[in-house]
Amino acid sequence: MPKGKRQERVAPVDEVPIRLRIEPLEQGGYVATSPDVPGLVAEGRSVTEAVEIAQGLARRIVESCLDHGDPLPPAFKKSRPVRRDFVVPVGIS
Repeated sequence: MPKGKRQERVAPVDEVPIRLRIEPLEQGGYVATSPDVPGLVAEGRSVTEAVEIAQGLARRIVESCLDHGDPLPPAFKKSRPVRRDFVVPVGIS
């Protein structure tokens, strides 16, 4: 590679849809669970907050599985495509 040029790599970002079950709590607020991600339980003051917390928790569960070599939750097993790297030019002035 010529001096002064840098090679950048961009990997695709995968998203996997998961099902959430949202239920109201007696004491107020909502709880979200997922049949696709066992162990996911997220509470929020609103439906929106419960969903946002569940999304972050699902991401952390998957990251933990990958870090520790544990099996992925069922919804994520079928979505692991072969990694593809791209080299793209980025102009700078």
